[in-house]
Amino acid sequence: MVFFFFVHGTTPISQRPTFFFFLLLSTLFFAIAQQVSISLNTTTLSKSGDSVLIQWSGIDTPSKLDWLGIYSPPSSDHHNFVGYVFLSTSPSWQSGSGSVSIPLVNLRSNYSFRIFRWTESEINPKKRDHDQNPLPGTKHLLASSLELGFGPGRGPEQIHLAYTDREDEMRVMFMTEDGAERLVRYGEREGELGDVAVARAGRYEREDMCDSPANESVGWRDPGFIHDGVMKNLKKGVKYYYQVGSDSKGWSSTYSFVSRNGDSDETIAFMFGDMGTATPYKTFMRTQDESISTVKWILRDIEALGDKPAFVSHIGDISYARGYSWIWDQFFNQIEPVASKVPYHVCIGNHEYNWPLQPWKPDWSWSVYGKDGGGECGVPYSLKFNMPGSSSEPTGTRAPATRNLYYSFDMGSVHFVYISTETNFLPGSTQYEFIKGDLESVNRTKTPFVVVQGHRPMYTTSNEIRDAPLRERMLKHLEPLFVNNNVTLALWGHVHRYERFCPLNNFTCGSLGLVGEKWKAYPVHVVIGMAGQDWQPIWKPRDDHPDVPIFPQPLESIYRGGEFGYTRLVATKEKLTLSYVGNHDGKEHDKMEILASGQVLNGGAGKDSADTGVNYVETKRESHVESNLPLFVKGASILVLGAFIGYVLGFVSHARTRAAPRNTWTPVKSEET
Repeated sequence: MVFFFFVHGTTPISQRPTFFFFLLLSTLFFAIAQQVSISLNTTTLSKSGDSVLIQWSGIDTPSKLDWLGIYSPPSSDHHNFVGYVFLSTSPSWQSGSGSVSIPLVNLRSNYSFRIFRWTESEINPKKRDHDQNPLPGTKHLLASSLELGFGPGRGPEQIHLAYTDREDEMRVMFMTEDGAERLVRYGEREGELGDVAVARAGRYEREDMCDSPANESVGWRDPGFIHDGVMKNLKKGVKYYYQVGSDSKGWSSTYSFVSRNGDSDETIAFMFGDMGTATPYKTFMRTQDESISTVKWILRDIEALGDKPAFVSHIGDISYARGYSWIWDQFFNQIEPVASKVPYHVCIGNHEYNWPLQPWKPDWSWSVYGKDGGGECGVPYSLKFNMPGSSSEPTGTRAPATRNLYYSFDMGSVHFVYISTETNFLPGSTQYEFIKGDLESVNRTKTPFVVVQGHRPMYTTSNEIRDAPLRERMLKHLEPLFVNNNVTLALWGHVHRYERFCPLNNFTCGSLGLVGEKWKAYPVHVVIGMAGQDWQPIWKPRDDHPDVPIFPQPLESIYRGGEFGYTRLVATKEKLTLSYVGNHDGKEHDKMEILASGQVLNGGAGKDSADTGVNYVETKRESHVESNLPLFVKGASILVLGAFIGYVLGFVSHARTRAAPRNTWTPVKSEET
């Protein structure tokens, strides 16, 4: 290689130290580039999730900041990597040689890998990821690899199921690299898939994205073709086997599901919000490592069900792609073991939708709706899922209308309603009329329980002040619909904690109907946004001392938890049980039971008065009047009174145990921090 330097002025070159410095630096990096080698153990992977072993050698004076860039397509500019790994993750990196194994998801274009030298002096403090770590620089390329691709004939990927508006149908969606015809073949026996359905294909384009990074080269990648097929005329509660694909392009593996049974009153669901996905490499943003455990434990529970139907409910903030297309591919690959077995239902969250020019953004919502969607404006969410109903709202751009906003369906003894907190829900809107009409028309004989789900919570005791204007309007306009129509449960995400409230109406706890008292079946609100996103909000501090880190648990908050996990809903026509399962051990951390009448059992679970038969609301509110009696008289009185109350409570508790379904709840802490 020949270096040309054009030097101006009359000073001899030999007296210009800057010239020799750059000559030496350029020669050094050229020499390093000549010595460094990078190799792959294969150039063809069979399917998404398979790993490639990347090896390198010949790096002189290795640095902890040397890094490996992951590129797809291979023609991407240096700064448009999909991910990166520091070479120091290899045990032998200090020798100048090493290796790393990376599982890869099929992005419908080839991959390549590049090694860069990066020095501390070149760190740009303005280019950081979501953890405020500086993004690596691409100035000094040391080596590039051959290209790696995925072999033909592997069949479609990212397979996931969903219910339709008919109980005798099941929808299946999947991804391919082209729009050629794909089929769904299914049947009751694994080797006899005699029924066939044609899947329609669709896609979206870069021009459909509404803002950056979704419509920029750093975020955009070819999304492939989304196929949508419906298996029809299914028998009730029967296990079916299915495959998707074609003879010319290849077939997927054979999967199975259990169809809905409208004659059964049993309901099983796994419910959570804000899960996201994990990547095996660093990228432009923080990904959600805890999502791996959430999927693992839910898969355990599904496999333990045998041939019982169930479904998953993911209430907003789905993949946290936020405009980086390949994150969606990572997400669907991660959930496929679950979503190919049971229907995977969703509602829209701020990280799927919000962008500066969204069509519904009233003046009061300036602090609520921002740029959380990364410019996607609901497009990937709307096309990659297809939920029951036909709800949609125009985007006001060339992008297709936003779908999957609000809908409902029956499953066993429960009527499930999904709503959108990101689009208009005020009186006069189409969504408000849907919610009102849907709740008023529920057949409580068939489905005695009603569960409403949305992303942003109506109630939370976290220190979340930005959504306050939204909550005020939800309380004013939606809560009366919930209360007047006897909604059983209201489940919310957005706050990355678990929190269960007492039966609520306008911040007032309803009586539990214990010890013969009158009671009202108010909705129980539960925040379940703890499935993966690891940004944890603090609880709301005391109003009179906001600067002191003391976060009292308000009266209406029955259980607050900081454990990642999910909830498990099991219901018959007599009783609904909601359990909170923690990711660190896969065990129940909280449990609540609600009778078909609306009466809450274990409603005070986690409080000092839990399961004693005493109305916990009144217990917490009782006043303490100072007495002039001598201390020993007070002490003796307390002992006698305690013995009497213990006798009464014991009698009441025994009577309740005989009269009500057996309570298996074990008291645990009311708060985990």
